[in-house]
Amino acid sequence: MSTPAPVVRLEAVHKRVREGGAERAVLSGVDLEVAAGEAVALLGRSGSGKSTLLNLIAGIDEADAGRVETVGLDVTAADERARAALRTRRLGFVFQSFHLLPTLTVAENVALPLELAGVTGPDADARVAALLLDVGLADRADAWPRVLSGGEQQRVAVARALATRPDLLLCDEPTGNLDDVAAALVLALIARLRAEHGCAVVLVTHSAGAAAICDRQLALEGGKLRARAGASAGRA
Repeated sequence: MSTPAPVVRLEAVHKRVREGGAERAVLSGVDLEVAAGEAVALLGRSGSGKSTLLNLIAGIDEADAGRVETVGLDVTAADERARAALRTRRLGFVFQSFHLLPTLTVAENVALPLELAGVTGPDADARVAALLLDVGLADRADAWPRVLSGGEQQRVAVARALATRPDLLLCDEPTGNLDDVAAALVLALIARLRAEHGCAVVLVTHSAGAAAICDRQLALEGGKLRARAGASAGRA
């Protein structure tokens, strides 16, 4: 039986960013593979390039050199239409800021990526209802985001990220704006739903507790990825 292709493959990826009038290398020959269904934590100090790495995986930014492949798409060579389709249909996103639309109800926020992907009607309604039940917010479907707590808003964001049944969930500091109790609930939710939905996860975090829900922990230091000391090594 053949081994499934990785959902993320980075080969010798370089990226420089402009800060003020100068350029700085944030990624210097990064290699990374993430297997289907695997969860990988990316740790590192602020400015180390963790979010830049997520943006390259999602095709939001372009690498200066090297190759990025995400869910079978050669992102490096793809045009913007193909990259947008990748983000719409194959990827889910959870950010530090919840990015819920204030003029949409909870249910409408979760349904939005389905509408963008062309999934409407009873199928969309059933997916939204099931996801809100999964995240413990079935009774808040008609609520406005402004009346929810931070933890509740992030649970809505997790439901929205999984609406299209993505192959890969990209999480950028998903507990950064939450208190310890809400953070623990959201992390447990991500871990459970990842297991149930079978999606891979790449999670950027400063938190050792958040990283602990992942199969592997990698540190981004000096533009290079390294297995984090004391954590499982796996593939680099």
